[in-house]
Amino acid sequence: MGTEPLGFGRHFTGHMALARWTPEAGWSDVELSAHAPLALSPAAMTLHYGQAIFEGLKAYPRADGSLSLFRPGANAERFNLSAARLAMPELPPAVFVEACELVASADADQVPRGPGQSLYLRPFMIATEPSLGVRPALEYLFAVIGSPVDHFFADGHQAIDVWCSSDRIRAARGGTGAAKCAGNYAGSLAVKAEAVAQGCHEVLWLDAEERRWVEELGAMNFFCVTRDEGGAPLLVTPPLSGTILAGNTRDSLLRIASDLGVRVAERPVSLVELTAGDGRVTEAFACGTAASVVPIGAVTTKERRVRIGDGHPGKITTRLRDELAAIQYGLQPDPYGWTHPVPGATPAPVGPSV
Repeated sequence: MGTEPLGFGRHFTGHMALARWTPEAGWSDVELSAHAPLALSPAAMTLHYGQAIFEGLKAYPRADGSLSLFRPGANAERFNLSAARLAMPELPPAVFVEACELVASADADQVPRGPGQSLYLRPFMIATEPSLGVRPALEYLFAVIGSPVDHFFADGHQAIDVWCSSDRIRAARGGTGAAKCAGNYAGSLAVKAEAVAQGCHEVLWLDAEERRWVEELGAMNFFCVTRDEGGAPLLVTPPLSGTILAGNTRDSLLRIASDLGVRVAERPVSLVELTAGDGRVTEAFACGTAASVVPIGAVTTKERRVRIGDGHPGKITTRLRDELAAIQYGLQPDPYGWTHPVPGATPAPVGPSV
């Protein structure tokens, strides 16, 4: 990779883990192999009917040279929820975690150890049966690949501008919004391009029914900080309602914030409330595995651009980001049991910073 910036998802490590499923044999054992192109029939059902799901988690470098996964069991659980929604076979959680461990351990020497860097792991499952019949496939491939990554956004922890379009939606009740499936992301790309054309970084999605309520921010969960009449802060995030992906980072931040003494609430947030410009909303951010915690500096609609707070990362946003990172990188004790050591991943000790 030389001196070229890592970026996000542009480089890949040398190994991948694979397992296959058929109705007769169930899941095969997980095998570690060289990272290489997959051989697929042009009639593979994933290419025609979209049976494709994935997850994202990271292996974080620690000062003693080891690596630690963050809440892999929660990722495994969500993976199976996505599989059920797309009529795909359940994968035993132990197999999911084993595959992630294998790749992280085999490629421990390729994990970057600079500020904010990590090994991003992408577990995925696709339908491989060659058939054009419109039904659930009878053959599947599960795989895990690894990518050394930097910050998701090139400018690191700076606040981003977001674009809110009322014309198109991400998910509707009864659909696949709560599943982490490929089609959800494909359907978002045109609006993401629209956001970039408006000078923004990401899309702020509204609900499908009223186009009134904030749901997600790009592929991340949304939070904001409001103040009551007495000026006390309240951390707010939209409730999970079947259209919002249940993020592991979202859940972690709710736990951390509560333990830090920050009041938290899961309640609807309207676009009107967010863009009122009356000073009640003092901070906003998005969160997810890939980007961690991303401050929102402004919201742009077709009518206007509204700055959030002073347009810079807020105190609660920054505190939550730092507390989460300290646990993930092993810079402070993990009271929640979220960190999962990677067996055998012990290259020469180099202290990471965040």
